Amino acid sequence: MAVVSNRLNDLLEPVVNDLGYELVLLEFNPYKGGSTLRIYIDAVAGITLEDCEKVSREVAALLDVEDAIEQAYRLEVSSPGLDRPLVTPAHFQRFKGEAVKVQMLVPQNGRKRFQGVIAECDVESVVLEAPEGRYVLPLADIERARLVPNFATKLNLGKTG
Repeated sequence: MAVVSNRLNDLLEPVVNDLGYELVLLEFNPYKGGSTLRIYIDAVAGITLEDCEKVSREVAALLDVEDAIEQAYRLEVSSPGLDRPLVTPAHFQRFKGEAVKVQMLVPQNGRKRFQGVIAECDVESVVLEAPEGRYVLPLADIERARLVPNFATKLNLGKTG
């Protein structure tokens, strides 16, 4: 499955980039009754429904021409949302100082789940500050990472005046 996802990512990323968007994450989930191809896109100005429709049309056309997915599938294009996935070192760097939940492929310090604030990040690891300590997590061993939304900050709640 990872090979198919990598091949799809290599095929679709240039198209998404040419349309003026960042391909944040591509998830391909094959199922017997029909697969799902989920694409998360982003842009500096944010993502609208029209942006998702535009990318969906272009990606669907390319997938049809290339016959890249042999079985029936459903295509979903969306914004990363407030709990956006973090995939690349640049994503972690961009959200330095933000809270994140991380699920590891391989246990680190006897555990696979971490939550903390991104303190540092380079091409090999991310450093999380958590109430119980500081964790250095190898990026290659991260299964998934998502921002933890702070709704008070995002919605400007609690402001007076």
